[in-house]
Amino acid sequence: MSDHHYSNSKDEQLEQFRSDDKGKKLTTNQGLRVSEDEFSLKAGERGPTLMEDFHFREKMTHFDHERIPERIVHARGVGVHGEFEAYESMEEYTKADFLSKKGKKTPVFVRFSTVQGSRGSADVPRDARGFATKFYTEEGNYDLVGNNMPVFFIQDGIKFPDFVHAVKPEPHNDVPQAATAHDTFWDFVANNQESAHMVMWAMSDRAIPRSLRMMEGFGVHTFRFVNAEGKSHFVKFHWKPVLGTHSVVWDEAQKLNGKNPDFHRVDLYEAIENGDYPEFELGVQIIPEEEEFRFDFDILDPTKIWPEEDVPVKLIGKMTLNRNVDNFFAETEQVAFHPGHVVPGIDFSNDPLLQGRLFSYTDTQLIRLGGPNFHELPINRPVCPFHNNQRDGYGRQTINKGQVSYHKNSLADNTPETSTPEEGGYVHYHEKVDGRKIQARSDSFKDHFSQATLFWNSMSDPEKEHIKQAFSFELTKVESESVRRQVVDMFANVSMELAQAISANLGIEPPEQGGSTVTKSSPALSQENSPKKPDTRKVAVLIAEGFAKKEVEGVLEGLEKADADTDVIAKTLGKVKSDDGGELEVDDTFYSAESVLYDAVYVVGGKNTDSKFRKEAEYFVNEAYSHYKPIGATHEGKDLLTVDMKESSGVVVSEDMKNFGKDFVKALAAHRHWDRKFYSFN
Repeated sequence: MSDHHYSNSKDEQLEQFRSDDKGKKLTTNQGLRVSEDEFSLKAGERGPTLMEDFHFREKMTHFDHERIPERIVHARGVGVHGEFEAYESMEEYTKADFLSKKGKKTPVFVRFSTVQGSRGSADVPRDARGFATKFYTEEGNYDLVGNNMPVFFIQDGIKFPDFVHAVKPEPHNDVPQAATAHDTFWDFVANNQESAHMVMWAMSDRAIPRSLRMMEGFGVHTFRFVNAEGKSHFVKFHWKPVLGTHSVVWDEAQKLNGKNPDFHRVDLYEAIENGDYPEFELGVQIIPEEEEFRFDFDILDPTKIWPEEDVPVKLIGKMTLNRNVDNFFAETEQVAFHPGHVVPGIDFSNDPLLQGRLFSYTDTQLIRLGGPNFHELPINRPVCPFHNNQRDGYGRQTINKGQVSYHKNSLADNTPETSTPEEGGYVHYHEKVDGRKIQARSDSFKDHFSQATLFWNSMSDPEKEHIKQAFSFELTKVESESVRRQVVDMFANVSMELAQAISANLGIEPPEQGGSTVTKSSPALSQENSPKKPDTRKVAVLIAEGFAKKEVEGVLEGLEKADADTDVIAKTLGKVKSDDGGELEVDDTFYSAESVLYDAVYVVGGKNTDSKFRKEAEYFVNEAYSHYKPIGATHEGKDLLTVDMKESSGVVVSEDMKNFGKDFVKALAAHRHWDRKFYSFN
């Protein structure tokens, strides 16, 4: 392998495929220069278009085929480039080269996505989020294809089509889009109770993240680390966002989907363009193979977590996302992930859902990307050389030379030849397998409720309230009374408190029996225990004519030092005048700026505040308050707050400007202030 040249940068590897058309001549796809691009070739000025107009036919044919089939799930996504850096050598556990030494860097491409909706759906539905990472390693591409939730709805891959059919828009009328609040989804849940744990996650705040930069990622399945000596450890993968894990509230999510359906992708794009590069630490949970059966759950069950208090997460590296794509279609839309794309040192377990995915993904790419050569698309190409006897097929780019395309051979000295493990050849872990052919599931997979209760026990009071509200909202949309009843009875096995709250909101009799004896909790599951920082939080600054320029600029400088972002919002665009005749540039107006687009509000007002500004600002502030967001008010802005607001948590009102900025930044870092006790159904 010493003759291989590896590119240190995915940028370098992609460069040959990029084009810059500025100053270039228009040509056909064959390179022929075009003399006319406004009129098709006709038989006379008013005659029919001629078939011999090859430029017209090429242009139109390409246009007719510009769209590829969207993904059945994870259709709506956004992709970004970045880099992964290892914290330390993991050679004790795995021979994977990209984890072999401290400081080793590997280019990556990450695609975030929603699961249910079409490409045209909105960014903030109640849904799981895809979190797929392609590592362009020197040993080949490694794909860690996960979600922002560590478990899934089913235990066996054979049930995946059933789950997706149930969660997608109902076939008789193709509604609702990107939503689980309908009969077929909840009928599936009630009759496939292995989904209980995942449903708890889906009804929690985890399903409506504040930002793609502020959500965890999980490999979901149990994989294997295998070291150079052939010793195996079971492993689960985690992505921990440096900014912490945070969410919006449901009323806010619904409004965001109307005000800005692209909220998440815009947030991610702007953060990277502004240099606020999202960072995620890669963590692993490791269990020695000989300890496979020491837990009270089956470690191969994809509906179960390994509680972090029982199996700690070891942080082994950090990923920094630092470059947006150049072309959405060529990169984000054409990227092809597969959990079977592994490198030496990473192998599979017998998780039956993972085993199903290992078949499904290649099959999916064949139909989406037009054939077996999707690996040759620039975004999918490895940075290391690849040689094999595969030939032809749709979209083939490699021009293979020579007459030999088979193994073994003598005409080409038996090349390309296989590699020994010492040369980097992949060898599957030699797991002993002994058993009868059977269609069944282990009894150790049959406990569907204990970890659902563990999740419930781990939630803070506000998080529990949000789960109750989510179930109530969803089941209110279910038309079948029988399905509603079945779901309530099912989740009585998780928590009687939860089941009784749902039944009360649905107007049905509470379950007569149920409850759980599980008392264990896992603090790591609650977002309340996640890091809280003011970094990259967006603050709306509401300003009117005659504002106190010197003091307000001091507050804005303090927010900037705290790495928060501010937008000045006024009645009109342009500039707003201060009390000393100075001016401040306006970023947005009440016509298009909404409180749901911001993490906090700083209301200033001004000496020339009029009734229109007051009306708009009061609505802005009241909505932010109802979503538990931090609110700061000084000068004339204090008059826009009610007495109850001024006395509430997270509302900073100060006559002393000396401490206001510091107190407001502290409130901003807290993200939400749930102890306002303002629990509405929203």
